[in-house]
Amino acid sequence: MLSVFPELLFLSPLAPTLIRFGAGVVLLLLAWDHFERRNELAGERYLVVGGGMWIPVITAIVECGIALALLFGAYTQVAAILAAAAALKQFVWHYQYPRFFTLSRTSSALLFVMALSLIFTGAGAFAFDLPL
Repeated sequence: MLSVFPELLFLSPLAPTLIRFGAGVVLLLLAWDHFERRNELAGERYLVVGGGMWIPVITAIVECGIALALLFGAYTQVAAILAAAAALKQFVWHYQYPRFFTLSRTSSALLFVMALSLIFTGAGAFAFDLPL
């Protein structure tokens, strides 16, 4: 089938860039939320790790690291794998711990698909990743 707007196909390297920025912003907002509500989240007991102030702080640090790697385009495929794992964790544990995992299941599924697409398409434009 012919493209409706063939003049715009030169912008195709920007598609993974937009996906990368979108996933990075979502993870950065999650990290900010976990850090801001660390006192509230520290009182909750979790299945394997128990409880404590360190859980939301470490989670915020990890999410912020993944988000910054996605935003700057550094080690994008590794960051995308970690983002997919975080999104899958959000999806699975949303109903068990709704105060900690604040993304809806639909949003976490979309974040998971965005991260998977970054694994296969690469970083896009304006990234520090270069294919070998």
